[in-house]
Amino acid sequence: MRTVGARLDKQLGFILEIDKLKHVFRKSRLIRSERFENDAEHTLHLAIMAVVLFEYANEPDLDLPTVLKMILVHDLVEIDAGDTFAYDDKGLEGKYEREREAARRLFGMLPDDQRDEFIRLWEQFERRETKEAKFAAAIDRLQPMLFNYENEGQSWKEHGIASDRVLRRNASIGEGSAELWRYAEQMIRNAVSRGYFD
Repeated sequence: MRTVGARLDKQLGFILEIDKLKHVFRKSRLIRSERFENDAEHTLHLAIMAVVLFEYANEPDLDLPTVLKMILVHDLVEIDAGDTFAYDDKGLEGKYEREREAARRLFGMLPDDQRDEFIRLWEQFERRETKEAKFAAAIDRLQPMLFNYENEGQSWKEHGIASDRVLRRNASIGEGSAELWRYAEQMIRNAVSRGYFD
């Protein structure tokens, strides 16, 4: 086998490292399944959701490739930092710092230009200051709500999460898509009426 250049060596090393995302499991179960979703499955699902639901973004001139890049990059840090359950107040303490360290290590495996781009995309997603980041984050918040609804509130019940807490946590969906937030609010009202919350 021939020796490849240093740039390609770094890129392929990174690609092999991020395979570990398939081994990071979330607190959301697959729909109608006892198995927990892994981060790689979550990322794929979010990317497709963003493409399908793009028309509902508050800003019509979003850059979809940037949205997709943010979605593909933002959870890679969980390879080192692990997944933090959205309603775990104790676990959320120091989450940004843990994930920032993970971003430095993981993205630091890449050539400098790609390292800088991935860190910028990750930080942009975390800060939710751009229209692209707001829409990407809206999709990221909506997906587990859909899973929980389809699973008759399984994770909400298991962790004792009340409907008002779900609404408070996910209200930021409206920053990226008012239409998707209206849908999410109605979904939670339906979940309450169906007894999906204890």
